[in-house]
Amino acid sequence: MKSPKYLDEAFEEVCRKMVETFKKKHKDYGKGNILDMGELGIAFRISEKFNRIKNLLMNGKKPVNESIEDSWIDIGVYAVIAILLKRSWFKHLEMKEKTSSNR
Repeated sequence: MKSPKYLDEAFEEVCRKMVETFKKKHKDYGKGNILDMGELGIAFRISEKFNRIKNLLMNGKKPVNESIEDSWIDIGVYAVIAILLKRSWFKHLEMKEKTSSNR
């Protein structure tokens, strides 16, 4: 990965990674896991990710599974999903690219 020259380019790069992560995980999960518990469920998922990061950082542990960066990306994805949910877009819109969950 080439280092960006400007902060806004760096921000866009992270956002692209968030979109990739969202698409990849949406293929596996679909909408049901979010719609079942709504915004509260998202808050719990973010809390779990944050506590994992906090535990790893405070105890100087190396992650065994996903990287700390991946956990931060997941938190960002969940935050965007929460906004989509609040705007009723998550429930009513489908993916442009067909996935197994919307065929």
